[in-house]
Amino acid sequence: MGIQLPRWVWVGAGSLAFVAGMINVVGYLGFEHQAVSHLTGTTSLLGAALAGGDWRATGSLLCLITAFMTGAVVSGMIVQDSTLRLGRRYGVTLTVESLLLFAAIPLFKEHQLAGALLAATACGLQNAMATTYSGAVIRTTHLSGMFTDLGIGLGHALRGMPLPTRRLMLSGLIISGFLTGAVAGGWLFREFGYDALWVPATVTGLVGLGYVGYRQWSRLRQDSEA
Repeated sequence: MGIQLPRWVWVGAGSLAFVAGMINVVGYLGFEHQAVSHLTGTTSLLGAALAGGDWRATGSLLCLITAFMTGAVVSGMIVQDSTLRLGRRYGVTLTVESLLLFAAIPLFKEHQLAGALLAATACGLQNAMATTYSGAVIRTTHLSGMFTDLGIGLGHALRGMPLPTRRLMLSGLIISGFLTGAVAGGWLFREFGYDALWVPATVTGLVGLGYVGYRQWSRLRQDSEA
């Protein structure tokens, strides 16, 4: 048995994971060498900074954590639901994410922490937007849960238990999408520096505006048929 996922969920999950992989690798290769798409490592570094009395690092890391959470808060206010469903305001969220990434580029170039904060906020927005579908947990900006699901599936297979095939395929898709985005982002960063963020910013902006247009068209069509 497995979860039933429509094509738009597969495409969206893979694309958003690709975007997150690009954003995170640019943040990591940048001047702060700081991941921006998830908070596990950031929280560990915060603990080390507190233990060592490094108050400058403590302040920076707290700001990154707050920025990511702020993005999630804003996403929750916009989407207002944790279950993926066509018709919700994903286009607005993606458009805001795009604007944040565009704004982060010149700040990164000036080696200002604000660039990383805007990128982290964008990732928080994205991760909170894609949460669950038909019982499947969908996180596109970090991979711990995806690797965990794959490990659980392997354990079930070794015991001869039924496999949640589609759930495992979704995990594999997100992992491969994130990795591919990281490879592309790493190459683009070496060639173009922080301008590499133009790619995820443009992709999320075009998809966001396209989705907003789709929602408006659907509403007009429903009104005309009523």
